Amino acid sequence: MAPDASPVPEIEKEKPIPPDLATALHGHYFEDLAEGMSEVHSRTVTEADIAAFAGISGDTNPLHLSEDFAKNTLLEGRVAHGMLTASYISTVIGTKLPGPGCLYVSQSLRFKGPVRAGDTVAARVTITGFIEDKSRAILWCECFVGPNVILEGEAIVQVPRRVPV
Repeated sequence: MAPDASPVPEIEKEKPIPPDLATALHGHYFEDLAEGMSEVHSRTVTEADIAAFAGISGDTNPLHLSEDFAKNTLLEGRVAHGMLTASYISTVIGTKLPGPGCLYVSQSLRFKGPVRAGDTVAARVTITGFIEDKSRAILWCECFVGPNVILEGEAIVQVPRRVPV
């Protein structure tokens, strides 16, 4: 005889976000943006970050994971994944400028230097222009380790308007 099983609880339907909370969570609207606005996110890259990114992305290139392998390469040692570094740009865009509610359209990247475990990366995003008829912002993106630019590129994001056009 099977043991008594407790009934499976009903899955509660997702409750809508209250309007006041939705407003508080929302980032900038297109109408709020101006050329020159800028935001920064900084993070010190850890060994755990590199291992986790390898696991999540599937990028197990030994350049990122094996010092024995990496010491004999052009970079003379292990480096963090370039896309891990680039993800800090996404952090700025998705959480600060323009912030929650915006949508990536495109991103170009140019990698200019390595990032290693223990380095603190500062990602800065600056608004450089607009595509008015499409409610898009053009962003210049840079990542620094100390004073050195180690990644740069341009992003275009779709930004919600207060009143749709």
